Amino acid sequence: MENELGHADCPVTATIALFDGRWKVMILYVLSKKSRRFGEILVRVPSISKKVLTEQLRELEADGLISRKQYRETSPRVEYALTDLGKSLCPLLIDIAAWKRKNIG
Repeated sequence: MENELGHADCPVTATIALFDGRWKVMILYVLSKKSRRFGEILVRVPSISKKVLTEQLRELEADGLISRKQYRETSPRVEYALTDLGKSLCPLLIDIAAWKRKNIG
């Protein structure tokens, strides 16, 4: 089946769809250094609302790029981290950033 661009099952399109959107790449970047709690992500991704961050985290988790770990403590906390699949995207994102610096400035 062909997509809108006329390319059937384009692997590039399918890959980009995993982190497509205004915030997902930024969220992946924030999590690339270490696992973080919701509030830590919120302050590191400027202008995102709590509702949108929640939606984006759920989508990234559903796609297998991040994991959500809930700690059963007196004051419950949740941490988000990149999965191995999410970590495997980091070199690609670094290459895209290098391409941008080289070609666009």
